[in-house]
Amino acid sequence: MYGGDEVSAIVIDLGSHTCKAGYAGEDAPKAVFPSVVGSIDQMEVDDPANTENSGSGNDSKNTGRPFDSEKSKGKRKLYVGSQALGHRRDHMEVLSPIKDGVVVDWDIVDSIWDHAFRECLLVDPKEHPMLLAEPSSNTQQQRERTAQLMFEKYEVPALFLAKNAVLTSFASGRATSLVVDSGGGSTTVAPVHDGYVLQKAVASSPIGGEFLTECMMKSLESKGISIKPRYSFKRKETRPGDFQTVDVDFPNTTESYKLYSQRVIASDIKECVCRAPDTPFDESAYSNIPMTPYELPDGQTIEIGADRFKVPDVLFNPSLAQTIPNMESFADIAPSVRGLPQMVIESINKCDVDIRRELFSSILLAGGTASMQQLKERLEKDLLEESPQTARVKVLASGNSTERRFSVWIGGSILASLGSFQQMWFSKAEYEEHGASYIQRKCP
Repeated sequence: MYGGDEVSAIVIDLGSHTCKAGYAGEDAPKAVFPSVVGSIDQMEVDDPANTENSGSGNDSKNTGRPFDSEKSKGKRKLYVGSQALGHRRDHMEVLSPIKDGVVVDWDIVDSIWDHAFRECLLVDPKEHPMLLAEPSSNTQQQRERTAQLMFEKYEVPALFLAKNAVLTSFASGRATSLVVDSGGGSTTVAPVHDGYVLQKAVASSPIGGEFLTECMMKSLESKGISIKPRYSFKRKETRPGDFQTVDVDFPNTTESYKLYSQRVIASDIKECVCRAPDTPFDESAYSNIPMTPYELPDGQTIEIGADRFKVPDVLFNPSLAQTIPNMESFADIAPSVRGLPQMVIESINKCDVDIRRELFSSILLAGGTASMQQLKERLEKDLLEESPQTARVKVLASGNSTERRFSVWIGGSILASLGSFQQMWFSKAEYEEHGASYIQRKCP
């Protein structure tokens, strides 16, 4: 037991798009920041030839007080958090630690955790048990690495790894449900029975919020609309209410940072105007719908028509993405990608016959992409058409989008604050006695 009420556990959900961190027992995460980090290779900056153009990089070195969220790792400097990423820096690349739902760069994960503890929550990890959310597809190697990092670098007193789908299920107060988690990097459908994920029936697809944002950007580009990143212009007020936009040129901005800045804007466009269509998208039917205006940061107003419905419909019908210009990269994987309703049916059919009815009647939506307008209604409608007659199809999604976006974190917060959960922790003593592989026993 870990002091029960005196010490609250820390819950961290490191997703492919954002990292959520906070205290167990609270109803929303304290810190929410991007899972990508900015990275500058120190070689470039220290090279004497580059001194004049990377002056800004050297200033922060000489002032003695390093920038809040700079972590020097080997030969590169990492910038974590939305504030640090918001500043354009010469030669700063934007890197993500996660690829296809699995961690590929542990240095970055380490710096993200560090940022969460030291700058966001202001806690000492030595004093709090940690509950971490992990994808259903996590391998044993990944889990052991996590345990090793947590116990040896952060010296946490106790650790628990819980599956995303299970936490979402708990957040809505169910032990058995089918969790449709549509996040930034991918969409996963996982059946949960009595608090355990049925591993053999998990279905996933690479279409998530970032893919839809990509579709949105390409679609706008094909219409000749270019999104100017925030750093590439300055706005001057010539008369009250009248703005003049002046372009500013930064030759040393990396391509990845430019893309990151454009994606931030494109994803906001997507969140503001997109909604899932009631029926499968059809060019001719949607060609004459009214346009929705959206004002870009540089002051130009764009009109978005059929794309409002076309982009979200890619979730249901992935082959639509091929009709968007410049989405060639998707053509290779397109045939194997299935729409949401197919994934749900497929996943349920891989489960035991006895629990299928129960799964059909409690399909939970979670993740940022799932909080899109009309998505719940559309999914329910499509499933009714494709499911067996006897099944009662019920798609559940909590009313407010905060709960839907953070359902994994909220489930973790509920779980870690339960009295009956306190004996489940994987403690530091057990780690020292049995080693990292013991995590497979303690956290199913």
